[in-house]
Amino acid sequence: MKGGDRTLKRNAVVCLFLIACLLLAACSGSGVLPSAAPPTSSLGTGSATPTKTAEPSRPEDVLQAYMDAVSARDYEKMYSLISSSSGISKEDFIARNKKIYEGMEAKNLKIEIEKGEQSDSLSFQTTMDTAAGQISFSNQATLEQEGGVAKLKWNAGLIFPDLGDTDKVRVETLKAERGSILDRNGKLLAGRDKVYSVGFVPGKIDPQTREQDIAKVAELLGMSVDGINGKLAEKWVKDDLFVPLKEISYTDADLKEQLLKIKGIALNTAQDRVYPLGEAAAHLTGYIHNISQEELDAHKDQGYEANSKIGKVGLENLLEDRLRAVDGCRITIVDQDGKVKKTMAERAAVNGQDVTLTIDATLQAKLYGKMKADKGAAVVMDPKTGEILALVSTPSYDPNNFILGLTDDTWATYNDETTRPMYNRFKTTYVPGSAFKPITAAIGLSNNSFSAADDFGASGLTWQKDSTWGSYHVTTLDKYSGAANVLNAIIYSDNIYFAKAALKIGASTFAEGLKNVGFGEDVPFDFGLSQSTFGSNLSFGSEVELADSGYGQGKILVNPVHMASIYTAFANNGNMMAPHLEKGTEPQVWKKDVFSAEAVQTVRDAMIQAVENPKGTGHTAKISGVKIAGKTGTAEIKDSKQDTTGTEMGWFVAYTADDNADKQYLALAVVEDVKDRGGSKYVIPIVRSIFAD
Repeated sequence: MKGGDRTLKRNAVVCLFLIACLLLAACSGSGVLPSAAPPTSSLGTGSATPTKTAEPSRPEDVLQAYMDAVSARDYEKMYSLISSSSGISKEDFIARNKKIYEGMEAKNLKIEIEKGEQSDSLSFQTTMDTAAGQISFSNQATLEQEGGVAKLKWNAGLIFPDLGDTDKVRVETLKAERGSILDRNGKLLAGRDKVYSVGFVPGKIDPQTREQDIAKVAELLGMSVDGINGKLAEKWVKDDLFVPLKEISYTDADLKEQLLKIKGIALNTAQDRVYPLGEAAAHLTGYIHNISQEELDAHKDQGYEANSKIGKVGLENLLEDRLRAVDGCRITIVDQDGKVKKTMAERAAVNGQDVTLTIDATLQAKLYGKMKADKGAAVVMDPKTGEILALVSTPSYDPNNFILGLTDDTWATYNDETTRPMYNRFKTTYVPGSAFKPITAAIGLSNNSFSAADDFGASGLTWQKDSTWGSYHVTTLDKYSGAANVLNAIIYSDNIYFAKAALKIGASTFAEGLKNVGFGEDVPFDFGLSQSTFGSNLSFGSEVELADSGYGQGKILVNPVHMASIYTAFANNGNMMAPHLEKGTEPQVWKKDVFSAEAVQTVRDAMIQAVENPKGTGHTAKISGVKIAGKTGTAEIKDSKQDTTGTEMGWFVAYTADDNADKQYLALAVVEDVKDRGGSKYVIPIVRSIFAD
């Protein structure tokens, strides 16, 4: 019996175990087991990924999980949370939601559920940031049980409550216009104006000459044949539609004529940013072009996009924050006929600011025309106010090409290592040669190192202080009768006089005088000019170097705009004017009393005679009825005195020496290679043309 009892007990245990298993299975299938806790999420980050846990069962948890998936751009997860009775395929659901949420750049999406009981309906408040600003609205979600699990009953209204299933969300860019750069008289230097859009009308192309015609157009526009054929093969193209290829300048009459000879070509008037002076003002205006990834990173969160254009160089770059246009955006709900039902958000377009310069476009073009065949720089300034009237660097490039499109040949020309047309020469420094002598004279006279009447004595055409100089001698070109004083030294451009003058001033005093006029510091001019320097670390290394510096050789390097500013002291009783480019800027003295009034008068009179006197080095600049003070300069650029392969740099600086004249000009030009071309005399006609108008 005991063995039978044990058998019965064992069978009973087995039965109880089987019953327990059946009960467990039944409970699991009916959904009465407690669900896992809902995942926590950080709505508003735009990148939250829902934790992989059991499907949420409470209605509010389902809605929260759905919105988490919206934030994470997890469209498949979103679809898994909607009911099959929603009546939309997975493909269509993903396509629509992706297009809407990403099209309006939705981020920082947050919801606040207002009714949290387990129910088939939930009210909630939504906020999200978009390309057009923040959108906030109240909405409702309906849920239903499907297989014992709560699912969202989806329709388009879950995105926006006013969005019907056949409606669309339209995201429009509201275009803003970049500010213009204008000359002092309102003439356009950079801004929106007419261009020609060149294109084919496919149905009008002559089939017999198609290949030759496309090849000719490719040549004229600097495009590839494959590129043109690719545009003509796009799906939207029809025989009677205009297929744009490239924009060209509205003023390029020759190119226009050649293109219109080709069958099928049409020219439509369009608008784009243009630079009417082209090469004449390229280094001044600069240009805009497509933003780089590096620039996008540097301007993060400032509204730039991958297709934005940005100022690359010149004033387009320096004034970017003011010229820049910020496009607006509008998000609307439209019906199937395109009629606006509701505007969800709108951010207004902000046009860029127009900037008016002190530049005179006529003078700018004239100056460039005189210099375009040379390598050099030129400045025209009002010596009384510091207004820059013209600023030229040559050779140059056409900034319009960066808007209309560069050909390979043009790009190769712009990168030529010999001519370097994209190198801005008015930003650099040059050896000034004899154009520096008035500065040496003014420093010496101002600190009483010598007087205007002092005669340094005749020295012939070659001179050295003493035998400690070894074989080194200072040389000059012309002998002259009369005293070796400031007046004659400037008229005849006597190197030996100014070498002696520098020695009389002394190294430390001369260095201090040069620092007083701005050597070794930045010119207060936004263009980022190279600093003018002398010697090694603003000190003279030897007596010979000091002597050579006196007549603008040695290791003297001067920026052209800085040189113009120094010369304004001769027109303003010793005060140097700060150069400026924007019209309406109050004239400012950069350096006060750099020269004494007596020194200014002496040097001014001498420079007038350098032009008026038939023997003066600047006499060819003389204009009847116009009083000009000026100084030429020829700087030797060579490795040693014995070097015969070096070049020469030519300068001429002049200004209006009549305070009552209607037009006050200070003009200078520097040309990099004037050897065997007349030296500084080659430069005089360039500057003279400014005073001759």
